[in-house]
Amino acid sequence: MKNLICIECPIGCGLQAEKNGEQWIIKGNRCRKGEQFAINELTDPRRSVCSTVKTIFKEVPRLSVRTDGEVPLKSIFEVMEQINRVILERPVHIGEVIIENVCNTGINVIATSDLIYLLEAK
Repeated sequence: MKNLICIECPIGCGLQAEKNGEQWIIKGNRCRKGEQFAINELTDPRRSVCSTVKTIFKEVPRLSVRTDGEVPLKSIFEVMEQINRVILERPVHIGEVIIENVCNTGINVIATSDLIYLLEAK
């Protein structure tokens, strides 16, 4: 039996997951989201990644970024390696894609701040 805490909503249900053959039996969830969360967490765990990238602008040397979806947990270090290699050489708007299809996950890395605005404000 595996114990998990559901993070799909603020309630934070304590879940118990047990495998019965090929099927997972989930107990303790108050809604279907908890059941799906537990199954996903046990079979294909994924996470959002938030970080920063370097820029060539001394007024704003780093810009915040995040993935626009969740990447497989096993790929996080590889995703971070790609993010850490980026040096922005042009101003970008919030939401603009910085890395397309990072590590062939189908997920993009996007800007979470507006570099154009930040440069104008300095």
